[in-house]
This record gives sequence, C-alpha cells and structure tokens, in this order.
Amino acid sequence: MGAFWRGQRRWWLLGGGAAVLAALSVSVVMVQTSGAACAAAIPQAAAKASGKATFYAADGGGNCSFDKVSSPLVVALGPSEYRAGAACGSYLDVNGPKGSVRVKVTDQCPECAAGHIDLSREAFERIGNPVDGIIPITYTTARDPAVPGPVTVRVKEGSSQYWLALRIDNHGNALTSVELQSGGGFQKLPRTDFNYWIDENGAGGGPFTLRLTDSTGRQTTVPGVKLSPESVQRTNVNMYSGAAGAAPRATTAPPAATPAGSPSAPASASAPPTAGDSPAAADPALAAPPATDPKPADRDGGCGG
Repeated sequence: MGAFWRGQRRWWLLGGGAAVLAALSVSVVMVQTSGAACAAAIPQAAAKASGKATFYAADGGGNCSFDKVSSPLVVALGPSEYRAGAACGSYLDVNGPKGSVRVKVTDQCPECAAGHIDLSREAFERIGNPVDGIIPITYTTARDPAVPGPVTVRVKEGSSQYWLALRIDNHGNALTSVELQSGGGFQKLPRTDFNYWIDENGAGGGPFTLRLTDSTGRQTTVPGVKLSPESVQRTNVNMYSGAAGAAPRATTAPPAATPAGSPSAPASASAPPTAGDSPAAADPALAAPPATDPKPADRDGGCGG
C-alpha cells in the first residue's frame, strides 16, 4: 500500500551573533496509504498556536504537488500538521517580530515538530530578519482566505479511462472530500499524501463532474472536467459562492513540481488574493484520506503532479 513523499532535511547553525543556514539534503522515501476511512472529521482550532519559524529556498512546489511560482509566500508543515496532505492548499496567518504574513500550505517538513513551521524566504522576510535564522511566531489557519481565481483541476500524467488522479487548487479552506459523479450519485475519492485524489479503476473518458467539500462544510459542484492529462483546467466555479458557468478551460502549465521535503506553492479559489498581507480569522482544518497510486512510475523519484 503506498503513498509517497520525498523530503529534504535542513539544519540551522547559529554562530557568533548571526544565524547561518546550512542545507543538508537527505532524500527520504516513505510509502503510506490508507482507505477512505481516513477522511475523518477535521479538528477546528480557533486558538493561536505558538512556536518558531525557519525558512528555506521554496519555489512553490512541494509535497502538495502544486506548480512552481516566483516569489512564493508559502509554508511547509511538520507531519502532525501536514496530516498526510489534508492541509494542502489551506492558508496560515503568521505573526512574527516584524509583522504578519499569509502563506499557503504547499509542502511537508519531515523533521519539523508541531509548532515549528518552515517558511519560504520571501514570507520569512516579511515577519523577521533572515540573519536570525529562527524566530518566535504565532499562527492560525485562515478561514475563507482570498484566492487567485476560480477552482482549478489538474489531471495527472498517466491518467486514462482506467485510472484517474486529480489535483484541486484554489479552494482556500482545506478540502475534506472530493467526489466523482457516478451513475445517479457521487463516489468519494481517496486522497494521497501528495495531494491527488485517485480513482484506481478509472471513470471512463469523461467529461467528469466533481463535488468538493471544504473544512467549513461548504460544498460546490465542478462540471465538465476533461480527461486531459498534464493540463491545468481553469473552471468557472468559485468555492465560496458556488458560482459556475461554462465547462473548465484547459491551459498549458508548467509541470507540477516534484514534492521535496519542505517546499511550497500557489494559492486556492475564490476572489483575487492578497497573499501575504492580510491575516484573517483562524479556523484550522486538516485531515486526509491517503490513497494508493498504482502507477509509481508516473512519479520519478517524487510525487509531484
């Protein structure tokens, strides 16, 4: 049974009055899956968490399989907060010595304990001095954060009428469920820890209709998803309002990043975002049903899209 992540370990060395970041790369391969039973209720933590933040050279890619971006405002979480991918695509509001920043969860930091978050350098610089290396912070999960646009869907390479893997983005709050319309009802898809939702038997040639549910209980339907591997399909569906129009429009996008132990990525779905400057109310939502990808060859040394 297996879901798959590869991580990069980092150690922070403090010397003299300055902090020096030393990056040691250690590839870690882990296989982990479970069935739909893992899609349990998501804890809602309204209180602020306290801890520490470090930073790394994030590029917007990572275990969540999102596409790389320039100047990413992103964060990698330790295993207990990453929750096997359940936190992917949600946002944290982080407060530090210099101010606050909103960041998107895009990656896992395998060595980070609860309360230790690993920010992109761009995000770290907004709330602290990089020379310090490690800073004290408080953080909460943003509820209904602004996102760059409508929901997008990426069909993973290797998908066919016999095996289907979907990555959802621009949903804002953490997703708790993705269902595929089948016959007269909807079938729940298991989620991998690299943030793809899998139908191991395939769903035919499409187009498909999806039903998404987020951590607030909000639900919306995404029609017209095409069986178009390796393209990002921009829908007309807003996760918050449920507004829907024409079928998704496929666009060519850079290949989804190959996840590595603590990188990052883009944003979620609704109105245009102000990623990084406007912390919002807290309401964490994290949980995930990992799944098995029967085509490990699709993920060379990693689990990116």
